[in-house]
Amino acid sequence: MKKDFISLADFSPQEQSDLLDLAVALKAEQRAGKAQPRLAGKTLAMVFQKPSLRTRVSFEISMHQLGGKALYIAPEEIQLGKRESVPDVARVLSRYVDGIMARVFSHQDLLTMAQWASIPVINGLSDYNHPCQAMADLLTIREHLGTLRGVRLVYLGDGNNVLHSLMAAAANAGMQLVAAVPDGYKPLPEVVAWAQTRAQQTGAQIELVEDARSAVRGADMLYTDTWTSMGQEAEAAVRRQVFPPYQINAQLLALAKPGAGVMHCLPAHRGEEITDEVADGAQSWLFDQAENRMHAEKAVLVRILGDSG
Repeated sequence: MKKDFISLADFSPQEQSDLLDLAVALKAEQRAGKAQPRLAGKTLAMVFQKPSLRTRVSFEISMHQLGGKALYIAPEEIQLGKRESVPDVARVLSRYVDGIMARVFSHQDLLTMAQWASIPVINGLSDYNHPCQAMADLLTIREHLGTLRGVRLVYLGDGNNVLHSLMAAAANAGMQLVAAVPDGYKPLPEVVAWAQTRAQQTGAQIELVEDARSAVRGADMLYTDTWTSMGQEAEAAVRRQVFPPYQINAQLLALAKPGAGVMHCLPAHRGEEITDEVADGAQSWLFDQAENRMHAEKAVLVRILGDSG
């Protein structure tokens, strides 16, 4: 049966934990200089509607280190849904390659691609969620704190696709996630409801608040993302007026636990959602996160494209 990686809500807590364990093992192998030919002979098509540094490089290098090949398909080469329909792209690529990684604007395009493809589809980012980033985040937290269960993660800013995946990941992992988000920018209610229901099964806590300062007290780590995502540029001026209380700066960080980590999925708009002082400071985990995109995606690729899953 075809396996896709569309959302962490599709995975049980144990499946997510097993995937994370695989990422840890693959990272240790790579650090030890061991060959990792698990996907020898496999090919991944990488379909991009949005540009990316981390997504393109991490997937391409992951396939290379796993013994396979990755093919980058630029936005103008397909014009997904315009020059060629999503179902047709999915069916054509299914005849050529072993898997598709798609980074799209509309989550519906991703779902349509998965529906029509006869090969696995991996979500490289959509307007709805970003599960590969969330897996990298879990790996980073586990490395720094040694555990996920019960740790307090405070997210500050826009209730966007990154937060959607963080909520699913945290609920599966038994974490405490507090999202401090201004009114009018909350995550989708159905995503919150799913995460809170899953949290009842795992002992996690998923909470939405508006006050940033009270939220960060006792936090093990603070997490933020850009205030204005790609496709929202027309809202940028308004968002710059709304979000300053949610900026991660030295004053806000001082309210968290001593030594609390700072996370950002990048790219960062320095001076907006995060200051240089914090992003480049001793408590920054930003570039550990960036590296861990590759190791987390390797685990996804091995599970999705590997003969034994």
